Amino acid sequence: MEKTKWIDIKGNHDSFNIPHLDSIRNYYRKYSAWRKDGSFHYIHTTSFGNYSFICVDATLSPGPKRPYNFLGILNMNQMEELSLMAKESLHSNHTIWFGHFPTSTIISPAPGIRTLMSSATAYLCGHLHTMGGLMPALHSQHRGGTLELELGDWMDNRRYRILAFDHDLLSFTDLNFEEWPVVLITNPKSFLYSSSAHEPLVKILYSTHVRILAFSPSVITSVEVYIDGAHLGNAHQVSGPLYVLRWSPQNYSEGFHQIDVTVQDASGRTSTRGHLFALEENLSLRFGFWPSVILLTDHYVLARVLFGLIVLIQIALLIIFRYLQKPALKEKPGLLTLTSYSLHVFSKTNIFYYSILVLNLYTILGPWFVGELIDGQVGACFSFGVFVGGSFLQGGLTFVVGILQMLFFNLPLMAYLCWCLFLRCQGHSFCSHLRHARHLMAVLVHLTMALLLTWQVYSCYFLQRTYGTLAFFLSPMRMWLVVLTSALIYKTWTMKSSELRTYIVEMKNCQSS
Repeated sequence: MEKTKWIDIKGNHDSFNIPHLDSIRNYYRKYSAWRKDGSFHYIHTTSFGNYSFICVDATLSPGPKRPYNFLGILNMNQMEELSLMAKESLHSNHTIWFGHFPTSTIISPAPGIRTLMSSATAYLCGHLHTMGGLMPALHSQHRGGTLELELGDWMDNRRYRILAFDHDLLSFTDLNFEEWPVVLITNPKSFLYSSSAHEPLVKILYSTHVRILAFSPSVITSVEVYIDGAHLGNAHQVSGPLYVLRWSPQNYSEGFHQIDVTVQDASGRTSTRGHLFALEENLSLRFGFWPSVILLTDHYVLARVLFGLIVLIQIALLIIFRYLQKPALKEKPGLLTLTSYSLHVFSKTNIFYYSILVLNLYTILGPWFVGELIDGQVGACFSFGVFVGGSFLQGGLTFVVGILQMLFFNLPLMAYLCWCLFLRCQGHSFCSHLRHARHLMAVLVHLTMALLLTWQVYSCYFLQRTYGTLAFFLSPMRMWLVVLTSALIYKTWTMKSSELRTYIVEMKNCQSS
């Protein structure tokens, strides 16, 4: 253990509900091995060169309660600090960056976190882990060749990684704890995880041995090597976990080849590992589509754009149908015509038009709620970010919450009110429309709206439990919206027929023609 250097870093769970770095609730500062907040640069010195390890600390300070610290944030000062570390690391054989958040979940100013780490061989991260088992290998590669390697969680799934440099070629394997033997093939390395921009890949072509690291609590009894299904031989131990087998790489100089290594220990346990390798650099092998999308997309930018578009589309619909001349209904109008008609009725009825217009504008501009975002500290949550403890934290997940609010409440509420007004124009009351020939569809529509309203009510309960009673009452986008929704629905069925006389007459004339 005297040769072991422990370097641990903070994650978003370490910054939940932390008012400041000196707080007694900042357990990372007290119990971690590193015990330092912020990014840092550690240089590991060996007889054959230096290896840099740069930590990216993108955790929030202050750290609000969940879910609004799901994304990491780097400010300009932190980016400048990391830029200096990146320049220092250029003198090392290799540089490994590591942090809790994948780059896709870090909000950073230009030129962006990926550009800063472009000289690194790999970026190691967690946070998303395996996405509940949906992505067992969440790995990809930046345009500059830097690998981004997400690792499964330790807490529930006991996942860990062994990483090694062999003649400055990086290899790694992700493993489950207490699954033995452990096998890591370091030469020839996996072509998929190769980067000619950062590694001397030509060394594989001129190497003399296949090299394997094998670990087990029991004695390793055999290390068998296969290439393209043909048995190459049994590797022998050099020292410690290192096993080697002489080979002729020139025999595999063209195309892709599959290497497999089977290791058996004295307890009878067997493990096999393999990968594709190639000695031609002009070949191509791509990472999976979804891992690349998840790791290489700036999700906070995408969320901002989608949120803005959805709100603008609904506002545009209201304004367009408000001032667009209503077309006359013809005999047997189709679904599209009736939908357009109901939007005209809705937008030209002041109470509904202004209520939904203000609701959408408020969704963008107004505070959604005010409450204890950190215990003992009152803050306000907006679509574009969070104010708490005298600091402003840029919006990331707030935009995702806003998208869900628009798609699963604001838009359905507008559609539901349009439908109710359309039924009123047909001369129905709340009771009479349920006895209509299509009463089953009516029940389903009402039930859907009731479920969405129930979800809105539950979110009020969630606010109270998470951010206190103040947040329950000072929540325009939650508790107040429940009251507004109930009032608007009540108004659609109780408003006087005289207010809709023009539309009712036109609808009757259309039905009788």
